[in-house]
Amino acid sequence: MKLNYRIEKEKNAHLLFVTGDLIGDEVGPKLVEMVSDAVNDKIRFFVVDLSEVRYISSSGIGLLITMLTKMRNSGGEVFLTAPSEHVQKLLIITKLNNIFTVYPSIAEAKQAIS
Repeated sequence: MKLNYRIEKEKNAHLLFVTGDLIGDEVGPKLVEMVSDAVNDKIRFFVVDLSEVRYISSSGIGLLITMLTKMRNSGGEVFLTAPSEHVQKLLIITKLNNIFTVYPSIAEAKQAIS
């Protein structure tokens, strides 16, 4: 399933809503560019909603780590929200749940950064 996304910009955070399969295809560089733009705009938080993601490949994992690295290098943070059961299992198996802060919902992530 092709990856689609939309972004909502708030005062101190960008919210990225992703739908489909996160496989790091041609959309991957666009997502990294959005994070770079957020860093340049002095945005401290980037929230990635995974509720509509059904599959993440190793390239997709690499994409998430690249986004996290860019944000942390500038003093920011990437939060993941609402992963499906399959994605949650992947985060646990890869131990990414120890690297990323994962919130059950976008509302809880917004509450944490306000």
